[in-house]
Amino acid sequence: MNGSDGHDVISVRDVTKVYEMGDVRVEALRGINLTLRPGDFVAILGASGSGKSTLMNILGCLDRPTTGEYYLNGMEVSRLTRAQLATVRNETIGFVFQGFNLLSRTSALENVELPLIYADFTAAERHARAKESLRRVGLEDRMTHLPSQLSGGQQQRVAIARALVNRPALILADEPTGNLDTKTSEEIMQLFHELNAEGRTIVLITHEHDIGANARRRVTLRDGEIVGED
Repeated sequence: MNGSDGHDVISVRDVTKVYEMGDVRVEALRGINLTLRPGDFVAILGASGSGKSTLMNILGCLDRPTTGEYYLNGMEVSRLTRAQLATVRNETIGFVFQGFNLLSRTSALENVELPLIYADFTAAERHARAKESLRRVGLEDRMTHLPSQLSGGQQQRVAIARALVNRPALILADEPTGNLDTKTSEEIMQLFHELNAEGRTIVLITHEHDIGANARRRVTLRDGEIVGED
């Protein structure tokens, strides 16, 4: 992937997102500009309705901007087809969600293997990668457990292991501590610090300022615009 943004993981240029609902026009994002370098750890902060979830969806190639450009590892991805976006997502991005999104009747190991099913891996390679990911998050002794047999913090660790299994350059975490108590939240954030120290770029979406304080950069959204950065 070449181009003027080849050294940036993310480059968002003048991105807008407009939703048309009948006669109602909602400007969810209004001229967003954002650049992330390899190894950045950025928190995107904002209240409900600020536009942070919309921005997350665009950064994660789950949606496309109405106008503007989005470069991911130097590739302009904002105009790709749905199929092309799916390929980019699977190869480049690891997702962590508030609700864990684990399959309830599937073991921790099998949940972590899921992203690899669509890639060109043998069953043995999938097992090996999934085990490596679970070891990385400290769950080597819970590989055969179902989600219902795990605590909330352990379930989120499985979700993080799943996000890591494709060895992505970028991890997008959407309110990853939203369903966790304070102590468990701190443990999960410590894990993100460790992953960032290993060189992974992390984008953390949160409305909680104490969670956002864990990041090295903080970007604040309000009414679809960036109103602060530190």
